[in-house]
Amino acid sequence: MSHSKERHEKICLNCNAELNGRYCHMCGQENIEPKETVWSLVSHFFYDITHFDGKFFSTTKLLIIRPGFLPKEYIEGRRARYLHPIRMYVFSSALFFLCLYSVFHFHGGEEGEDKKDKKTEFITSLPDSVKAKALSDAKDKEDSMVVERALDLARPYMRTPEEKKDTTAYYSKKIGKTKNNFFMVDPHLEYTSIKEYDSIQNTLPAAEKDSWFRRHRNHRQIELNARYKGDQKAMWRDLLEKFVHTFPYLLFISLPLYAFYLKLLYIRRKQFLYVTHGIFLIYLYIFTFINLLVYFGLNKIHESMDWDWVGWIEAAVLLYGVWYAYKAMRKFYGQGRGKTLLKFFILNTFAFFSIIFLFVGFFLFAVFKF
Repeated sequence: MSHSKERHEKICLNCNAELNGRYCHMCGQENIEPKETVWSLVSHFFYDITHFDGKFFSTTKLLIIRPGFLPKEYIEGRRARYLHPIRMYVFSSALFFLCLYSVFHFHGGEEGEDKKDKKTEFITSLPDSVKAKALSDAKDKEDSMVVERALDLARPYMRTPEEKKDTTAYYSKKIGKTKNNFFMVDPHLEYTSIKEYDSIQNTLPAAEKDSWFRRHRNHRQIELNARYKGDQKAMWRDLLEKFVHTFPYLLFISLPLYAFYLKLLYIRRKQFLYVTHGIFLIYLYIFTFINLLVYFGLNKIHESMDWDWVGWIEAAVLLYGVWYAYKAMRKFYGQGRGKTLLKFFILNTFAFFSIIFLFVGFFLFAVFKF
């Protein structure tokens, strides 16, 4: 409730309904003066923030220490004292993926490795003939030292005269078939454009032409090769970056799928509707986000401080996440240990194969769309 002055008129400004109290029973709007001061706006802003923070932290505390309690409270109608699960899911998932993308990124992290790879292309020693040729014009010992110093300074910028190249052709005109180089860029790709590839395909007999799938795959490969100029590392970095950014959509799709699995596992429990299983999973996902954020934080501390004992805490955090999911199922659905363990194992088995299928599907989507 705001601290603004209540209107004396008992007619709702929003829907014109007759009022009996501070709030409209038709639309819920508060019957306050429409003109606000700067102070009222500022106080309203801070009230909303502290109100959200208070509910968020109290709800999070209960979520962590009492598995299955919040979804049970929600389906029983006790909701006003807790933050709504959808709002909490949006906030926690946004925070989780923000931290995830800041920790695991593929652009810039490989810079040192790229520089290292480039340095391997430089020569580390000069042939004696080259060195003798350079020293032949030296008039005295001082000139020889200057020449040798110049050669030492120039060595990092000199490349080997011969580079090992793969001369194997990507495409064989004789048989009209391509090698199994799936969506990879190739600096020695024979075709520089899709138009060139299609024109050669049109000249081949029908039996030697590529299939529909192979043709579209080769189109994509030629396109990627033209974009990245044969740089496979740059291509894989961009692909993985695109793939990682599909994780929120992957989780969004997995949630109703897992709710369907729970519906099958508890099909005889008529009081649990499909939406009820979805609410349970939303709270479980929120806890998983928080659990993984704690794990990532501990992992960073472990890497930076090199404290071995932190590794034990990391393992404990992950094990607690597994135990929490089992305990939440038992608390929410109210069944014994044996049935809950069996259904927990079946659910995780289905979830494992489903997540693999979704990963493959989203990876292929990223391949065609990045």
